[in-house]
Amino acid sequence: MDVQHFERITAFIEARLTPLFDEATGSEHGFAMDDTSRALRALRNSVLEASAVKGLIEKREAAEPATRRVIDQSVEHNWDVLRGIARQWEDHADFRHEFKHHAWELDHHHAAAEV
Repeated sequence: MDVQHFERITAFIEARLTPLFDEATGSEHGFAMDDTSRALRALRNSVLEASAVKGLIEKREAAEPATRRVIDQSVEHNWDVLRGIARQWEDHADFRHEFKHHAWELDHHHAAAEV
């Protein structure tokens, strides 16, 4: 798993969410206190928090084995959060097949591609 996977999936989700917050549409979605707006803000916060874990990936190599296991678990969990959100738009033209994979499958595909 590398940082690029997190950047791609976050960009994909943000591209779906950002128009829902656009004041130019005349919608109050995301800016009001109605349940839809609250849900949109909560979803965006979940995406931002889950994608923030990408900073741990760069620290993994220098970490001790016990710390690596914690990093791996955190990365896998947060990837699964993003993957679940992205799959809501599985029929979208920009949806990438990698968004269906578990974190360990991406590691395997990445390693195979380097050989």
